[in-house]
Amino acid sequence: EVQLVESGGGLVQPGGSLRLSCAASGFSFSTYTMSWVRRAPGKGLEWVSTINSGGSTTYYANSVKGRFTISRDNAKNTLYLQMNSLKPEDTAVYYCKNSGGSTGQGTQVTVSS
Repeated sequence: EVQLVESGGGLVQPGGSLRLSCAASGFSFSTYTMSWVRRAPGKGLEWVSTINSGGSTTYYANSVKGRFTISRDNAKNTLYLQMNSLKPEDTAVYYCKNSGGSTGQGTQVTVSS
């Protein structure tokens, strides 16, 4: 059974940082492209970032480029999202997603003073 468990969310002030983690199991993590997506209150799902299976290629939405960094540790079956210079508009539930379409339950990120 595919399992993706996100963690690391919380309440942070504007300009602050958070590091999200996604622990994966039930599939061959190192062979899958992985992504982060988010859903802001009252809005649809928004793609945030993608990393290829080996970790050598990354892609970012324009809204987060230069502030967020996606990475992975295939030895630990874990995906990460380092989020810096956070803005109130980054407030959302963040989900990790594998290229097979599976997602986790999400972790809440709230950026507010």
